[in-house]
Amino acid sequence: MRQLVLATKNLGKIAEFDRLLNEFASDIKVLGLSDYPDMPEVEESGKTLSENARLKAKAISEFTHLPALADDSGLFIDALDGQPGIYSARFSGYTGSDSSQRDLANINKVLELLINTQDGQRGAQFKSVVAFYKPNKDGAALEKEELGVLAGRIISTPRGDGGFGYDPIFSPNDFDQTLAELSPRVKDEVSHRGIALRAIAPFLRDHL
Repeated sequence: MRQLVLATKNLGKIAEFDRLLNEFASDIKVLGLSDYPDMPEVEESGKTLSENARLKAKAISEFTHLPALADDSGLFIDALDGQPGIYSARFSGYTGSDSSQRDLANINKVLELLINTQDGQRGAQFKSVVAFYKPNKDGAALEKEELGVLAGRIISTPRGDGGFGYDPIFSPNDFDQTLAELSPRVKDEVSHRGIALRAIAPFLRDHL
């Protein structure tokens, strides 16, 4: 079975990628960073989602000697001039290791900043760049990236128990539910990450 290292320890994100990849190739085993506890932290020093995704994919592939897939995603809120953007994961300043507490702190900060913003002015986009890196025997590397965008709005009160990150406060256009209220199957179909992964999946199938 072919192996692919996903640049995350987030089990929800690994499961999401695994489901989506399985639509195109059932012989790919998705590993996460929890399978490589000695992997050093990759500094996300890029100024764009693309730069950060490519940095992570390259560093992880070079450490594991396996093809790597990294994504960098962000929530871009119109009323906040595109914030939190590339800083979405650390927007609140929470420094602990509990991802659920970090998600809650980030959500609370966004809602606090938007407390006086009317419904019609709460537009936002989730964006995800997925980057692939595979070292070749000749010393070169095979690289590919794709962008996925999901437009929607920020609701005033979190809803739903599914998903992760800002999912409980993001309602996609043409949906009454938040991402956290959608079934995994429906979320996979509409999510920014799903859009980007479906775009890159045929390339992974043919070049992994």
